[in-house]
Amino acid sequence: MAGAAEFVEADNAIMAEIESKSQKIESLLKHYKHIEALKTALEGSPLKTNDERCKSANWTVVHRVIMTIKDIDGMLNALDAEYYDTLMKYLYKGLSTGDEPTCEQCLEIHEKLTERAGLGCILRCLSYTTNTV
Repeated sequence: MAGAAEFVEADNAIMAEIESKSQKIESLLKHYKHIEALKTALEGSPLKTNDERCKSANWTVVHRVIMTIKDIDGMLNALDAEYYDTLMKYLYKGLSTGDEPTCEQCLEIHEKLTERAGLGCILRCLSYTTNTV
């Protein structure tokens, strides 16, 4: 049972990280630093956890940032290519919610991201089964 306790402890640490990240993002958004907020939201995404609490909490943080982005082209120009695959995963997560405003925003970003990153970004996102958001 020591293994189960380690997972709970690790997941609690991830939740604490997400809470800290959320506070930082709120501060960045208040100062209209949307690109830095998005980078912060995508960095350290809990891809290796199976705890749905962690994934849901991080989605909430990423969703908050995605919904504030108005200049998608400017955002993609400022975003490094290393973030593209993770962003694409979150876009599909957003599309799966069925929430109309979220889906519309995710589709707009998806279109522009696909133009910039190519179809490989979509294929990598859909083919990875272990590192899901």
